[in-house]
Amino acid sequence: MPRRKQEPQKLQEPENKKAKEIEETDGLPEEEVTKEPIEAENGTKKEQKIKLSLPKDCGELVITGGANWSVNGRKKAKKGDEKYENAGKNLWKPHRYKSMCGIKVSRAISGCCSNHNIVITPEGKVYSWGRNECGQLGHGDRDRYDTPRPIQSLQQYTIVNASTGKNHTLCLTEGGDVFSFGDNTQGQLGLGNLSTNVPSPTRIAYHSHPLVEVACGGDFSVLLDCEGNVYSFGSPEYGQLGNNTDGQYFAKGNKIAFDNVKSAFRIPLWIEKTKGGQTIPINDVKITSIACGVNHVVALDAKKRVFTWGFGGYGRLGHSEQKDEHMPRLVQAFDRTGRGAVQVYAGYSFSLALNEMGSTLFWGLQGSVSNRDSTMYPKPVADLQGWKVRSIGCGHRHTVVAADESVICWGTGTSNGELGLGESRKSSVNPDLMKSAANLYVQRVECGQVHTLMVVRDETDKDKDALAELPVYDPKPNP
Repeated sequence: MPRRKQEPQKLQEPENKKAKEIEETDGLPEEEVTKEPIEAENGTKKEQKIKLSLPKDCGELVITGGANWSVNGRKKAKKGDEKYENAGKNLWKPHRYKSMCGIKVSRAISGCCSNHNIVITPEGKVYSWGRNECGQLGHGDRDRYDTPRPIQSLQQYTIVNASTGKNHTLCLTEGGDVFSFGDNTQGQLGLGNLSTNVPSPTRIAYHSHPLVEVACGGDFSVLLDCEGNVYSFGSPEYGQLGNNTDGQYFAKGNKIAFDNVKSAFRIPLWIEKTKGGQTIPINDVKITSIACGVNHVVALDAKKRVFTWGFGGYGRLGHSEQKDEHMPRLVQAFDRTGRGAVQVYAGYSFSLALNEMGSTLFWGLQGSVSNRDSTMYPKPVADLQGWKVRSIGCGHRHTVVAADESVICWGTGTSNGELGLGESRKSSVNPDLMKSAANLYVQRVECGQVHTLMVVRDETDKDKDALAELPVYDPKPNP
């Protein structure tokens, strides 16, 4: 794909602000902060009262990719789910959802290891659908749902954001509270205990400053509060909780086990490492944005620095080596004047960032395991030079970008239509235009494991005509 021909310019900062200091490119919610203290449940005082808001620009839900939620990423449905074997299908190009046609959507949410989805309306009402083996849809059961369905127990709250892991979900309210549901076998719901399934939304065990952002890894979760503190809980394997340990210990019979963290634990230390291997603490860190891969975390601070930690395989941490990091470590590539980051993203085994100059940088491995061409440190994506990137979605093996009036995608080992390039062309090594979305203005994009969700503008007659030309997906009722 040829580069966009335009004069280099500093990335324009959007209107919405989050955490008082960082301005981001993805429509993240504003927070209104007052000095009025409010009582926390444990008797301590939260220092601020906040009101988070949804992005002002909204649209209609559009999907492409694998929509057989029980089979996505597997050879066949799990035992007990055989009835879903032929339910759903691969959507090779963008489709509208019949049940959501004409319904305004502010956010569409999934994750790089997720086969379930969340949408949030401009009123803060939340819907979910997809795989539900652990109750991760929040409907009080473990039945699969193929069309978006309101989460009834959250209807009394205004939900402004959410995140999905492998089998769990976090939802953030406008007041900075978090509800979690789904798999809790490793403490990833932050409820203070371990349990197999929690199918109904439950408030997490947390009593500090109001929260402004949530992010789910495969089996762990990360929270960001309004003061720039980061908290984590769930599986500590690979050091992904950032608490200076991978949690390993010897259980009975010398079997290795992991000491799962069951409630929110504040990450206390941020570091940089010299070329000589010396570890130096960094004291002035105030985080403004977080993103999780399946086993790693990327965080952005108010000084536009990037920190990463967790599993280091294939260079996804950006430190020019594959070592795991048990504490948040500074990525040197962004610690330079004029080269700081303004947004960060995490895929299954890779990471991306937008920098101050408007460049998109990539590091890690995107594609099948047989592809050993990993990128060990942040490098600009040449094909995105000159494009004004608005939103990026990262999946298991694919990336989708909304930029200017176009949608750009790439990925290898993709086979379910997640790139929207049609059944005859399932993958693309290099960034290419999603021609099937040529007439769509995509506000925001999110990727699941093998599917892509888009919020498409529907304001003008031209927008509506473009949406009307798309095929409509109307899945059969659950068997």
